[in-house]
Amino acid sequence: MSNVSVIIVSYNTCALLRQCLQTLLALGEANEIIVVDNASSDGSAALVQCEFPTVKLIALPENRGLTVASNLAAAAAQGKYLLYLGADAYPSAGVICGLAAYLDAHHQVGIATAELRLRDGSIDMDAHRGFPTPWASFTHFSGLNKLLPRSRWLNQYFLGYADLTQPHEIDLCISHFMFMRKALLEQIGPWDEDFFLYGEDVDFCYRTKAAGYTIMYLPQFQVTHYKGASVGIRKQTQDIAQASSATKLRVTQLSTTAMILFYQKHLAKHYPWLLNSLVLAAIWLLGAIRLWRVKQRSGQWSVNQ
Repeated sequence: MSNVSVIIVSYNTCALLRQCLQTLLALGEANEIIVVDNASSDGSAALVQCEFPTVKLIALPENRGLTVASNLAAAAAQGKYLLYLGADAYPSAGVICGLAAYLDAHHQVGIATAELRLRDGSIDMDAHRGFPTPWASFTHFSGLNKLLPRSRWLNQYFLGYADLTQPHEIDLCISHFMFMRKALLEQIGPWDEDFFLYGEDVDFCYRTKAAGYTIMYLPQFQVTHYKGASVGIRKQTQDIAQASSATKLRVTQLSTTAMILFYQKHLAKHYPWLLNSLVLAAIWLLGAIRLWRVKQRSGQWSVNQ
């Protein structure tokens, strides 16, 4: 058993949470599991209390967002290392112990992530990202990156030029599987609670690298990820997602808010005002398109039902 505290923030993901906790307990590789429940209405907190008495539960009376819950869990955690894990992510055997051993041997690594595989077997590229600079974002959202998939110049968003079969440094990974030193929080500060949902991992990784630490992608460790099952806006998991139409609309809006917040906090100061204005307008437009699509799908589902 490794010196690791696994942290799961839960919000109306009862079935996924049960599967995740069963997986973790069967592996037996963490010395502590903490669930912070953000006032779920589906019995998630009761599930942990009744079926998983060895899991530490922090049940909040209201949904205070991912970052507040993450900070509360970190304050309660006893492990040398923290694994932030989504309820929809399921590590394979040896992953938690292996990552702890890796960070023990590589002191400059502040954060590590594994190879995340989606339900269809493809790689979740959101776990293998570059920072969303204006150029990286433009080439990605415009589709220019598809012209030369291995080009370092055109594929900075998902680091498409990297060898995904070999360990290598990346800029950021997602908080659904983020393995870190607990001491990192003491050095760079806690999760930024201005981010309610989305963008918090981009911000945290940005601050980690600014502090001089590296972030590693380690494909020798595999994790299954039911991407988007908790929020219902990803096509990969629409068949199992339980999120309401209101939740889908809200998380879509929060995604746009997070992009604007991150850009204004970290990137805007590096670019002229005209470019910043164009970037923020593009984010707003992208958010409006996404929101319209979610509304259209929600209307179609209502008709079908």
